[in-house]
Amino acid sequence: MKSRVRELREKQGWSQGELADLLDVSRQTVNAIETEKYDPSLPLAFKIARLFNMRIETIFLEG
Repeated sequence: MKSRVRELREKQGWSQGELADLLDVSRQTVNAIETEKYDPSLPLAFKIARLFNMRIETIFLEG
């Protein structure tokens, strides 16, 4: 699954660690999502979408 998390995080000026703290996950989890090695659970995807005030499908894209 393609992810726009890195782009959105960098727009906010946050480090991976800062985003991880906001989401209550590890920095390694954020890195894995950004490098498309891990697809977040649905609850985590909703949390990410709420944080960026966007719809899940605009952050996570098929393909």
